[in-house]
Amino acid sequence: MEKVLNQEEIDAMVQAARGGTAAGAKAAQAVVQPWDIRQAGQIGREQMRAINQLHEVFARNLTNSIGAYLRIVFDCSLVSAEHLTYREFLQRIPESTYLASCDLAPVGAVAVLQLDLAVAFPIIDLLLGGEGKGGDLGREITEIEEQILESIMRIICRELQMTWQAIALEFNFGQRQHISHAQRLMVPDEKNLCLSLEVKMSETRGTLNLAVPAVVSNALLRKISADMSYQRPRSPAEARHRLQKKLLACSFELELSAPHLPVPLQELADLSPGAVLSFPRDVSAPAVLLVDEVRLCSAMPVRVNSRRAACVLSLEPVPTPAGEP
Repeated sequence: MEKVLNQEEIDAMVQAARGGTAAGAKAAQAVVQPWDIRQAGQIGREQMRAINQLHEVFARNLTNSIGAYLRIVFDCSLVSAEHLTYREFLQRIPESTYLASCDLAPVGAVAVLQLDLAVAFPIIDLLLGGEGKGGDLGREITEIEEQILESIMRIICRELQMTWQAIALEFNFGQRQHISHAQRLMVPDEKNLCLSLEVKMSETRGTLNLAVPAVVSNALLRKISADMSYQRPRSPAEARHRLQKKLLACSFELELSAPHLPVPLQELADLSPGAVLSFPRDVSAPAVLLVDEVRLCSAMPVRVNSRRAACVLSLEPVPTPAGEP
């Protein structure tokens, strides 16, 4: 049974016969995909890898600092680093938790720290001289416990400041925040760099979360991008030419001398101001021009106006260092 072509197929065959095949193929392959404007400014893969490496060092430093402060086995490790809105960050934390603000100078922004009560209560017990037993996770932290836990928060801020020192950012502990107040610290749709760290102690484990506003984290990303950029590697010939070009502007000490002039020791012993020392060399014999004790050419001492000068007579072959063409 013969196939009956419709009008579109007939037009396509005519266009192909006239040389429009390539254009028609491109038009047929064009695919329009929707773009979500909220995805703008997402962290690139290489940048995220650098951020992870940076904060893995932060986690190790925090392990050492808090472990030494509490005198226990304390382990902190980075779980994730991602871009989230502040609303998404708050949705991930439990209702009963410890929240604190952290002032970021000199930008005037605020970061948010969150620590699980499963970790906070044992730390408070240790600081009070106990064995690190957990408390009732269903209750809130008291004002006295807030002040006790503040020393740990300041250690965390200190280690964060060391980690972010590339952009000269200061992390200053602010105060404990209730969840209702924390919701007003940032705009809900504001992007944040959110870090999640797992904390392990002798008998418990929990999570430490940090949200840093995009206005601050973008400065760190720009610094990371600048450090990641590199110049195209030059070939040895190109590098040699570049070095030679730079050396042409350098100054070198020259020496115009007449070496190998034997003189009797008696004449040297009788030297006095005004004496004339005669050399066994013809007046027309050239002198030698040395550059860093390397013989460059033969020259005659002359005068140019009121200055001494050298008239080059012949160039000497310059020795080439071993391994160079």
